Amino acid sequence: MLRVRSFQVRHGAVEVLHGVSLHVDPGEIVTIVGANGAGKSTLLNAIAGVVRPSGGAVSFEEKDLTAAEPHELVEAGCLLVPEGRQIFPDLTVQDNLLLGGYRRLRRGGWTPRGRRGAAKDISEVCGLFPVLGRRRGQRAGTLSGGEQQMLALGRALMGRPRLLMLDEPSIGLAPLVVREIFAAISGLRERGVTILLVEQNARAALAVSDRGYVMETGRIMLEGAAPELAANHDVRRAYLGKEYRRIDD
Repeated sequence: MLRVRSFQVRHGAVEVLHGVSLHVDPGEIVTIVGANGAGKSTLLNAIAGVVRPSGGAVSFEEKDLTAAEPHELVEAGCLLVPEGRQIFPDLTVQDNLLLGGYRRLRRGGWTPRGRRGAAKDISEVCGLFPVLGRRRGQRAGTLSGGEQQMLALGRALMGRPRLLMLDEPSIGLAPLVVREIFAAISGLRERGVTILLVEQNARAALAVSDRGYVMETGRIMLEGAAPELAANHDVRRAYLGKEYRRIDD
């Protein structure tokens, strides 16, 4: 579904990504783990068209999108949920969700058909995240951190993505909320959404993933099946901590 070939990204004179290559197959959850400054967020932003690569290529469903604008990636079905959630705090939960479905509303407008489609999508999102249904009329900025992350995920789902890229969805959240977020991520795969996940919480990420990549200083240093990476001595020592346990323990 997604293939990245020899990606290079520069910030001024500094090269941040050094020939990164990876792929994501349909129906997979693939995670990228690494320390702060490894280049994980830069990689997702470059795939999404927010940052321009200085070399390499990216294709989505066999279509070259290396030079595509962010809205063209969205149109193609490849969406990014950025780090920090980036919701619209002064708008209601419902209006944030409606903005996520702008592609459909732009085509159908506020015709009966357009309204029915948007209402159906919002209902499905609220089925996945019931708290959003209870808070539809509430200003998004008054939600808790976990609820805001659910809103960011729900807003992306309003675009009906085939590939969803998630940048640090658990950052700053309490452990119980982290479990809820990762349970939702697993549920998205069951709904047919393929996921590329960037996470510092390697324990939680690898527990729900099929495969993984380990990034260090702008390079892919290791890749493999998620259970293999979770059992790897170097990965455990660097990212899982001495007291490694499965997330469901």
